[in-house]
Amino acid sequence: MNGIKGFTSIEQIRDTYGIDTPKKTNKDTEVNSFQSVLEKAASQETDGLRFSKHASERLAQRDISLSAEQTGRLSDGLKKAEEKDIKNSLVLMDSLAFIVNVPSQTVITALDSNESKEKAFTNIDGAVIV
Repeated sequence: MNGIKGFTSIEQIRDTYGIDTPKKTNKDTEVNSFQSVLEKAASQETDGLRFSKHASERLAQRDISLSAEQTGRLSDGLKKAEEKDIKNSLVLMDSLAFIVNVPSQTVITALDSNESKEKAFTNIDGAVIV
């Protein structure tokens, strides 16, 4: 067997072209890492609805966790805003307020009832209550 362009092994090709041998990794680390990335993606995106980094940080800081039912309602609110051609919407749900960029389907920020009292919401062109 002649090999490819005179090379008889993969090692010769790697040595000639300066390609590093892939490092062996701990499969448990890969699985855990992949699992954490998957869980994070699943928690941040549902039915096209995404959470910006800022919104994710605010949810964590304010210890707000959305149930699947709440996420579905938020997604429904986004659809209602889209039907009305709203670009930046205030979505009110339970005791929470969300600012959502409708074209990108992204939650920009989130507030709880304590923070949304006595606040003025600017740069929105519509509101949806779900």
